[in-house]
Amino acid sequence: MYHLIVFLPLLAAIVAGLFGRRIGDAAAMAVTCGAVIIGAVLSWVAFYLVIGHEQVVTVKVLDWIYSGGFQVDWALKIDQLTAVMLVVVNTVSAVVHVYSVGYMSHDPHRPRFFAYLSLFTFAMLMLITADNFVQLYMGWEGVGLASYLLIGFWFKKPSASAAAIKAFVVNRVGDFGFALGIMAIFAAVGSVNFETVFHAAPGLAGKTFHFLWTDWDILNVATFLLFLGAMGKSAQLGLHTWLPDAMEGPTPVSALIHAATMVTAGVFMVARCSPLFEYAPGTMQFVTVIGASTAFFAATIGLAQNDIKRVIAYSTCSQLGYMFFALGVSAYPAAIFHLFTHAFFKALLFLGAGSVIHAVDGEQDMRRMGGLWKHIKVTYVMMWIGSLALAGLPFFAGYYSKDGILEAAWAAGTPVGYYAFAMGIGAAVLTAFYSWRLLFLTFHGKPRADHHVMEHVHESPMVMLAPLAVLALGAMFAGYLFHDGFIGHHWKEFWGEAILVLDDHKALENMHHVPFLVMIAPLVVGLVGIAVAWYAYIRDPDLPRRAAKQQVVLYQFLLNKWYFDEIYDFIFVRPAMWLGRVLWKEGDGRIIDGLGPDGFAATVVRLARRASVLQSGYVYHYAFAMLIGVAALVTYFFTAFGH
Repeated sequence: MYHLIVFLPLLAAIVAGLFGRRIGDAAAMAVTCGAVIIGAVLSWVAFYLVIGHEQVVTVKVLDWIYSGGFQVDWALKIDQLTAVMLVVVNTVSAVVHVYSVGYMSHDPHRPRFFAYLSLFTFAMLMLITADNFVQLYMGWEGVGLASYLLIGFWFKKPSASAAAIKAFVVNRVGDFGFALGIMAIFAAVGSVNFETVFHAAPGLAGKTFHFLWTDWDILNVATFLLFLGAMGKSAQLGLHTWLPDAMEGPTPVSALIHAATMVTAGVFMVARCSPLFEYAPGTMQFVTVIGASTAFFAATIGLAQNDIKRVIAYSTCSQLGYMFFALGVSAYPAAIFHLFTHAFFKALLFLGAGSVIHAVDGEQDMRRMGGLWKHIKVTYVMMWIGSLALAGLPFFAGYYSKDGILEAAWAAGTPVGYYAFAMGIGAAVLTAFYSWRLLFLTFHGKPRADHHVMEHVHESPMVMLAPLAVLALGAMFAGYLFHDGFIGHHWKEFWGEAILVLDDHKALENMHHVPFLVMIAPLVVGLVGIAVAWYAYIRDPDLPRRAAKQQVVLYQFLLNKWYFDEIYDFIFVRPAMWLGRVLWKEGDGRIIDGLGPDGFAATVVRLARRASVLQSGYVYHYAFAMLIGVAALVTYFFTAFGH
């Protein structure tokens, strides 16, 4: 069964990618959708077996790498953490595949698109079922490659190609650190197998190594490097710039990559490596600060964005920040619980946005929408459900998971925990505001779209609406149904040995006893954010324009995303381009080529041209030259041997 879950998407990708033209669009879509749907059903079966009956297994696939004493098998590690991720990845992937049948119905390259989707799904499945760091890294890079292909799917569009390259390059920065982290672990332990490494972690706690005249804590350095990879893949502050640009890809790609799968790979990796991170307090504090800062920072940018998909993208970035600061205070189950619920309501919002875009003939600017709810009522309801879950309103999925994270941050009782709680509360009010700003600008008020567009606004076909209904069920009930298991009083029995939390890390235990004000704070600020959005976009629609004119510096600061792209362009891109141009023109062109092959070639040409002057065609010139030569030879002979 586990072989089918992992390898069916790969088989479907090969069939659709290599034989799509031969078998036709319909067959290619049927193969890929069927494979992923079967995988989703089997994933729920696996979830039942692992969670309900504790059937934790490791399934060997093949002997993989045997080099001297270094041995790595390809094996599938199926425990509680993997089972949860299998459900998330395959369920959302199946929904996105089916949705794409309708959304991409007019695209001439559907087999290639569905092949890329299935390839991405396989890479993600290989990542979450990894039994060792090498297999994890292979899946890690696989999702990076597939995301590059999907973001740049419309490669004739310059902005899409640029966004794909940007995502690939920014992720390479984090992945370089991730690779160094794996090497550091191998250097310290002599193995890359999870079980061996995690067993050795307590013995490495507090040990140091000497480098650059300083002693460094082994586990702090190794986990910090691993977390750099997570920062890139999960778009945390500093390595987040690729995420909003990735919206250039088709909307189903946004839902698959940026809602439930690729961007959550970093969260999964940190949770999987909890036996390492628990013994690295310095890294844990760093994770908490970065996550909390990202949650607030991304929420502020979401306030001013006008592209409907970019608003949701920055929302994703913010929610990932919540997950990371939960990891940082050792509340791993709370982070994975939010990952689980977030997958449903964020995929719902992305696919709902795709339904809106489909209805208004490709328009994505919310300022050119308005008044749509009468025309696309089903999509309108779905977007409300997703927004209610995102804002954490009772009793939707986000209410249980996001509130659990904030309570755990407070319950940690540490300075960074309190900082995370404060940033999380700030992000919560901003999240509620920009979520309802999106709803009000898109669906309410006077229609601002072109008259011709409004005449043709229409609801999406059932093949697109049915997936939204499935996700809506998750957004409504996933929190209530799984709350007790994931983060309830018996969370240790639920997670088994998949997650390690040291006894002196009490955030998960203390979160059930936080003050009443801490418990209701997320709900109160969420309602405040909704009320402010209602007043600004329904009661007094001119207020945002007046506020933007009065606070033009702040508005431009948020609209331009804190100028991160401009800063990076000034610090990294322009110097790199200048250095590349110098090395190309001066180093390669003038020095290497000038003194090397081009120089030799030019010298030969010059000598040949001078020698050609001697080829006059007159016999007496040649006779004179011969006479000079004989005279010179005789002179040399008598000079050298005359005595």
